[in-house]
Amino acid sequence: MNMTHYMSLLMDNQPWNLIIFMAIPVIFAETITVTEFFILFNKNVKGSLRAFNRICSILAGLYFTGVFLYLFPTAFVPLTVNGEWHTWVDVVAVGFYLSGVLFLLPLALLDLGLIGRKRSEEDKLKLHFVLVSGFLVVAHIAMIFGMVNPEIVSSMGGMNGMNH
Repeated sequence: MNMTHYMSLLMDNQPWNLIIFMAIPVIFAETITVTEFFILFNKNVKGSLRAFNRICSILAGLYFTGVFLYLFPTAFVPLTVNGEWHTWVDVVAVGFYLSGVLFLLPLALLDLGLIGRKRSEEDKLKLHFVLVSGFLVVAHIAMIFGMVNPEIVSSMGGMNGMNH
């Protein structure tokens, strides 16, 4: 079976790539989301749960920024320059995965107090929730498209000039 580069990355070097590129970022995001629900429902913006949420957000943002800085020049750029994408689903899977940095980095910056300083605590919580939700959406889109066999798309005439 032909597979996307996203899936290939996760399957190589088992179990380490799966842990490094999938498990750690997604577990962080899910932990942030669950704690966020408790914070929002209890309206408790101070305390140990919010501190834990903030630490997870900072670590997730910095960690995923490191992942992005590693994968963009070593995977995305060479695949693009060399025309090695396995159909458009491969581009979608890798592109959406890497776009997670657009959500997790601002999440870390928000909790570090580097952005949103003049926002009210409620507005910060709303932005926090939007950012973590955005990451979960793009991560799941990446997962879904990453599991598609590109041969199916190419056999349907969906190549659009891309190599497979």
